[in-house]
Amino acid sequence: MTTQPLSRRRVLRAGAATALSATALTATALPSIADAGPTDPALRKVVLVGANPGVQLFHGDVVTAYASVWTVDWSTHGSGAAIVLWHDGEVRVLTDHPSLGYWLERTFTRFFPEATGLLWPEPRVERRAVHVTNDLAQGTRARAGDVSVRIANVLDRRAFATDEFDLGGRVHSLSLVTGPSASAAIEVRGRRLPGEIIRGGTPQRPSSSAFVAVAEVWRF
Repeated sequence: MTTQPLSRRRVLRAGAATALSATALTATALPSIADAGPTDPALRKVVLVGANPGVQLFHGDVVTAYASVWTVDWSTHGSGAAIVLWHDGEVRVLTDHPSLGYWLERTFTRFFPEATGLLWPEPRVERRAVHVTNDLAQGTRARAGDVSVRIANVLDRRAFATDEFDLGGRVHSLSLVTGPSASAAIEVRGRRLPGEIIRGGTPQRPSSSAFVAVAEVWRF
């Protein structure tokens, strides 16, 4: 089993459900890949402030599940929370604000390195209340509908910043504090999804395919 997961960590180093069709959400002002932001990072504007912890599970070198948890304090598309779950070739977006959740999945999550090589279809957006607790001391717990995500035993806390985060040809600036973690699980309908996280790095600078994130700012 490899100790370097193909994930964003390598880049960073460090009530009733209402299913909504993707076409019903296309009226949301989603940016085109052809749209170009300022090439000078100093001219880029803040588009999102929040947090985006995540878990990628593996069986050997094969990804079995990926969960991206969002809490958005402010963005150009509003505030709220979402869980984006990839499993068995399907993408679900569970969110209390469907237009925000759709934007998060279409603009950010599907372009993350964790999604590279995965069959990534149009998402199924489900209106659900999302409950998230997230900090660098205790880790992350998130649940929405029949999905729950847990990230625990934070191993390290590191600041990270880049002006070269490519999201489908649209280069963003990103800054955050990340905490690679020693344990994690994703459950659906009370059943734990198969696969394990991958840990690597050194005792002084550990890495993991499960991570807490806080103080996250995206600029474009």
